[in-house]
Amino acid sequence: MSSLSGASRPTGRSLFKPATWHLRTRLILLSMALLVAISGAIGVVSYATMDVVLTNQLDAQLTQASRGRPPEGNPSGRPDPLDARGQSVGTLNARVVNGQISREAGFLSSDATRTALTSSDVATLQDLPHDGQPVDRALSNGEYRLLATETPYGDVVITGLPLATKHSTEVSLVLTMMLVSLGGLVVIGLAGTALIRRTMRPLEQLSDVATRVSQLPLDAGEVALAVRVPATAAHPGTEVGSVGHALNLMLDNVSRALEARQRSETKVRQFVADASHELRTPLTAIRGYTELLRMTEDFSEDGRKSLARVQSQSLRMTALVEDLLLLARLDEGKAMETTDVDLTQLVVETVSDEKIMAPDHTWQLRLPDEPITVRGDATQLHQVLANLLSNARKHTPAGTTVSTGVMRSADDSVVVTVTDDGPGIPAGFQDRIFSRFTRADASRSGQEGSSGLGLSIVESIVEAHGGSVELNSRPGRTEFAVRLPSATARA
Repeated sequence: MSSLSGASRPTGRSLFKPATWHLRTRLILLSMALLVAISGAIGVVSYATMDVVLTNQLDAQLTQASRGRPPEGNPSGRPDPLDARGQSVGTLNARVVNGQISREAGFLSSDATRTALTSSDVATLQDLPHDGQPVDRALSNGEYRLLATETPYGDVVITGLPLATKHSTEVSLVLTMMLVSLGGLVVIGLAGTALIRRTMRPLEQLSDVATRVSQLPLDAGEVALAVRVPATAAHPGTEVGSVGHALNLMLDNVSRALEARQRSETKVRQFVADASHELRTPLTAIRGYTELLRMTEDFSEDGRKSLARVQSQSLRMTALVEDLLLLARLDEGKAMETTDVDLTQLVVETVSDEKIMAPDHTWQLRLPDEPITVRGDATQLHQVLANLLSNARKHTPAGTTVSTGVMRSADDSVVVTVTDDGPGIPAGFQDRIFSRFTRADASRSGQEGSSGLGLSIVESIVEAHGGSVELNSRPGRTEFAVRLPSATARA
């Protein structure tokens, strides 16, 4: 629908260039990235807090277990850390006497018996510091939190609790937070996409209006600039609404300017039509009196030359007035009286006329085996061919080959080409060659004068017939291609 919605996208968008992405896409990805960062920060803090809490709980249990309990029948009240009563399965108890681990040391089993320590376990326990601070060590029964304390009796009591429960709790916490964060990302992503799409809809409407305006033919003719931003996207109370309101004001101003331009063009065309029509009568009188003077009066040699000059200029002026009248009629868009025109025969006759006028050029014909018929005004189509051939004759040197061809294209349209091998048309002039009163520079100027209306008339007549004309020129080859709908297609 628009450049924001993807229907009218600018080229050059790259997956690896975020600056070329849609604003909607960037907002969604930015929101997701912020949510991932927040979820990650919460996860890290939660994990660290849970680790500290579980470790403190484990240390408290270690301290309580390391105190042991007085054995029954021991009147001295000396605690026995190897007493398994009240301890959980997996608890490690050991006593170090004179640097040696007692034989009773081991891991508490589910049946209240003890599993003996391995030699590596014994070596690990003997290396523990006796400062009363818990440490983590890897034993044969898994990861353990160990506490070694010296008793008043000279021996060392070692107590250990497995870390498996702590690790399991932490893994469960990580998995839970990952699942919750992933679900939150999905929900926020979907909801955010819907909200951002809804929020960006006014911008898409602005883009759609701008795109439609850019596709309107504003360069000429009467233009109905009725495209406006909807009222829902042109409320000046919001940022986007302010832009939409400003765009509507701009379009109103452009519409008024186009209407003023059209009124001015209409007045100019009417003036040209009226002036041309009024000039026909005095020009006809000038030609008539010039002929009368030539036949009835006796002039000197210089007088005859001057009179001939007057006559030639009046003829030139008459041709210019006729061209202006034709353009005025075409601009008004008046309906033509069309008939079936044998374009092949028309080309042959027009080329024959030009051949007589310029015998110093080589004229060639490329015609199909069967006649090609188009629907149109025979007089106007003859003028199209005459103008193109005259253009090639006037602006190319003697000896130039001018080839005229007629063919039927694949889309059933008819194409007439006029090609010459002259010096070509300058590249800087080609884009305005069909403008009115435009003349080429000296590189293609011939000896005959030109009003600069010939090719403009060609374009206007061809467009009035529903066709188009194209130019392709380079040094050594210039081709004008006129494309017209065939008689069957136009019908």
